[in-house]
Amino acid sequence: MARKPYRRVPSGFRFTGREIRDLAVAWLALGVAFALFLDRPELLDALDAPASEAAATIGLLLVRALTTVGVGFLLHELAHKAVAVHFDQIAEFRADYGMLGLAIVAGLAGFLFAAPGAVYHQGRTTARENGLIALAGPVTNLVLAAAFLPLAFLGGYAGEVGNLGVLVNVLLAAFNMIPYGPLDGRKVIAWSTLVYAVVAVPTIGLAVWLLFPLF
Repeated sequence: MARKPYRRVPSGFRFTGREIRDLAVAWLALGVAFALFLDRPELLDALDAPASEAAATIGLLLVRALTTVGVGFLLHELAHKAVAVHFDQIAEFRADYGMLGLAIVAGLAGFLFAAPGAVYHQGRTTARENGLIALAGPVTNLVLAAAFLPLAFLGGYAGEVGNLGVLVNVLLAAFNMIPYGPLDGRKVIAWSTLVYAVVAVPTIGLAVWLLFPLF
């Protein structure tokens, strides 16, 4: 999500120490939360295995979550930042530590909740520029889904990573294209209903099909 800032931050496509820390913490926290949610049976089985085997299993599950959910989130936010900076905005990511903690607790409890933070940007923008800043995140997730797709046809661990990468990135794109509240879709539709329809309709339709393939 891309939002207006609460304070002024340095201009240009560079990162402050706080922003790097926030991105790293959000990436790790989301990886842990989604691993807990998606891989609960495997994690429970690992607890009964020998220590070395348990560590290897947990490590592989966490790496899978970090390279799919984590990368999808990270590049989504960096896309917002890159386009905002292109339009001479002051832009910086800020993590919401309370929401990140809640995401991990939710994963432990067996349900999914993730609102890791947002890119805050400041400066004068037209409706078109604001719409393009918002659109950058979901489009990046669609590109990532396409990049993960070849892996999905492979077997074993690579195939698992590919399938999860496609699913997660399509869902991230579809969710953020909902035209409600601070989500990206609201800013895109405020700029152009045509662009919104061209991106949102097939994306949300694909997400529904992936979640309910027999529907």
